[in-house]
Amino acid sequence: MAFEHITSKERRVLCIGDLHCPFELKGYFEFCKETYAKYNCNEVIFIGDIIDNHYASFHDTDPDGLGGGEELDRAILCVKKWYKEWPVATVLIGNHDRIIMRKAFSSAIPKRWVKSYNEVLGVTWNWCERYVVDGVQYIHGEGGTARTKAKNDMMSTVQGHIHTQCYTEWLVGRKFKVFGMQVGCGIDASSYAAAYAKNFKKQAIGCGVIIGGHTAINCLMDLT
Repeated sequence: MAFEHITSKERRVLCIGDLHCPFELKGYFEFCKETYAKYNCNEVIFIGDIIDNHYASFHDTDPDGLGGGEELDRAILCVKKWYKEWPVATVLIGNHDRIIMRKAFSSAIPKRWVKSYNEVLGVTWNWCERYVVDGVQYIHGEGGTARTKAKNDMMSTVQGHIHTQCYTEWLVGRKFKVFGMQVGCGIDASSYAAAYAKNFKKQAIGCGVIIGGHTAINCLMDLT
């Protein structure tokens, strides 16, 4: 059932988890589309790590994996369907997204020699390190958990990065209330790009819906 009682003037954000294209989980795209429709969302935020860049990782890469050109081609194709569905969106820059920028920096290559994310992926999204709307901050989340960030900043916080966590926790005082939300992810845990986490907890496949900055809902994908 759609949330028809929610006023049309209220911002209803669908926050999409880490995709790690082209290693996105099959069915996650359809799940996010269904969630967007169910809650009558009117804004989309990608929480970061749109692409994986496994071939260029600072950690060990799979010698039998895709080469850089082919992985990027597949990532662009993967991103294309998300862009077609939501041509207007905000994207938080994740640690995997910025791998190429980091390598250019460490190689003393001036930034103007490097193409933007939009140029490479063929999109026109708004990319940023932090996005604030309705009193809620959206970050990728490399500095710790959402509950810790919300507590430290005394500000409602939504983040991804930690693939095994999907929750909303409220911190309530005499004169304030803020929440910390981990939105989960959309990565295929069976892909070689996720092999580093094969002995971790199971990935939490999900997304988040944030209504007017006051209501936070975790939505977990049915994997049965």
